[in-house]
Amino acid sequence: MPAGYSGTPLAKKLGIRAGDVVAVLDEPVGFRDLLIDLPDDVTFRTQLRGSIDVVIAFSTERRALVKQLARAEAVIHPDKTLWVAWPKTTVPKGVTRIDTDLTGDVVRAEILSTSLVDVKVAAISDVWSGLKAVWRKELR
Repeated sequence: MPAGYSGTPLAKKLGIRAGDVVAVLDEPVGFRDLLIDLPDDVTFRTQLRGSIDVVIAFSTERRALVKQLARAEAVIHPDKTLWVAWPKTTVPKGVTRIDTDLTGDVVRAEILSTSLVDVKVAAISDVWSGLKAVWRKELR
């Protein structure tokens, strides 16, 4: 079952389309198993090289998040997508919580300190939340 209340498959929720190149940074174990109904011809990378359509950056520390944002910002210019994922502070019983100094407010503040703006929030899994960020309209 997809995380969150919408029931939307994660690949669709993240905006992954057929033929997309998706860079996943600091990918947690089992993340790709959550991408059911993945469109055809999606290519995954673990580095920000070449043309990339969607960046999904997982982070557990503010310091690491700042570095990821600096690297990903240029890659998604002017019209690509960045998802920043951080561990939830509350997880279901039986699920191990990940220690973090990040919250949704911290992630949003770091995104807004760049040329990016957050436009959507989503549950990525029972453990991870995500904010979608894009370049500010006036800077595209």
